[in-house]
Amino acid sequence: MSALRKQKQIQQSQRRKRQQSRLSMVIEWEADKIDGIVGKLLARAAALAWLESGKARFSIHFVDADESQQLNREWREKDKPTNVLSFPFELPEGWESKERLLGDLVICPAVLMSEAAEQGKPLAEHATHLVVHGLLHLQGYDHESEAEAVEMEALEIKLLALVGIKNPYLPV
Repeated sequence: MSALRKQKQIQQSQRRKRQQSRLSMVIEWEADKIDGIVGKLLARAAALAWLESGKARFSIHFVDADESQQLNREWREKDKPTNVLSFPFELPEGWESKERLLGDLVICPAVLMSEAAEQGKPLAEHATHLVVHGLLHLQGYDHESEAEAVEMEALEIKLLALVGIKNPYLPV
């Protein structure tokens, strides 16, 4: 291996470590329900999906289908469980924090696993896509209009490609 190539690999590794240290995740789950979902791939993609500067924190909560349905009904007026919900956090006026508190992602493993199987996608890759998608929502991206959807999907595709995941919007 050439010295230049080795130096480039070291620089890339250092850049990834800096990115990961800027974003911290708090994950709440019952371990037996989500084996294989949370891993290094998801952590790397989440770090890349933090598009702003400074430190930030977000939480991932894994819930059952009943709780997902209840939250989806209450917040989106859709009476069915869903794969991921995003709840942005805003610091109360006058409060300060050394890191930005992005909010919470609520993921339903039952829906996640069903979708991954139905779409023929590896579970870890589909989970990673949902976390990237949710993190973009926590940073203000949306897909309510066609233009917003195109922008958000393009960004998701780009970020996922950086961790070796193919375009999730193409049929498998």
